[in-house]
Amino acid sequence: MDLDTFVQTLLNSIQTSSVYALVAVGLAMAFGVMKMANFAHGEFYMIGAYVLYQVYQLWGLNFWIGVVVAIPVVALLGVATERVIFRNTGANILAGFMATVGLGFVLQVAALQIWGHGLMKRIDTPYMGAAEIGDAHVGWQRLIIIPCAIAMLIALRWFLYNVKLGKALRACAQDPETASLQGIKVRNMTMLAMAIAGASAGLAGALMAPVAAITPYMGHHIVIIAFIVIVVGGTASVGGAVVAAIILGFIHTFVTTLVDSTTAAMVGVGIMALTLVVRPQGLLGRETP
Repeated sequence: MDLDTFVQTLLNSIQTSSVYALVAVGLAMAFGVMKMANFAHGEFYMIGAYVLYQVYQLWGLNFWIGVVVAIPVVALLGVATERVIFRNTGANILAGFMATVGLGFVLQVAALQIWGHGLMKRIDTPYMGAAEIGDAHVGWQRLIIIPCAIAMLIALRWFLYNVKLGKALRACAQDPETASLQGIKVRNMTMLAMAIAGASAGLAGALMAPVAAITPYMGHHIVIIAFIVIVVGGTASVGGAVVAAIILGFIHTFVTTLVDSTTAAMVGVGIMALTLVVRPQGLLGRETP
């Protein structure tokens, strides 16, 4: 690999890691609070992309308006999922699994009915051109994903460690029974966790919409990656999800460049399997007694 290809791949790795982190952080947070996985999380990402398509491409409004609209829309979808599915399935992990799998199919059909069948939807790139570093070229549209992801992750960390609601959310993730005894309403925290999970997935989908083909099935790949990330990082660890997203984003991009995408996917699954054998709680996860 020559220097220019290395620089190009390095920049692509940072962008890929940013998207992985945005999607996986919300999934890890929701799992930490509810101890149940949302298998429709990939469809949240997909809905975020379609919201941007509607606002920016069809209505002709500003690109950033579309991004801003996608965040609360998918956050509300997360809240609705918590109220309708997780609150009713309780601690029945299998019921929650089946219900969210079904929700994923429902959202796919809804996207087909609202935005139509046929070819993949494409969005006009709002930021044309590319940054040049030597002979390496990276589109501005891809580069803006990086600062947006960093800003969101910094804001989330500040919220979790400096705001009363954020501290309550962390307390529920660590020990819901003790948090309840301290007067924290655990159900409200699970709803907040799902809102944040939806918001982060919606933001990722909206930012990726101009550089990815928009289809009702675009969430399949990203949700698999997100689950690999949170297993490697620690299922209930937001920090672990960020670290694992960076590691897997770099590995996936470099292996894809040097070999192919199929091999990259196999390497990702291999890393997850190795983590489960060597450190089942994940890189930054806590051991359960």
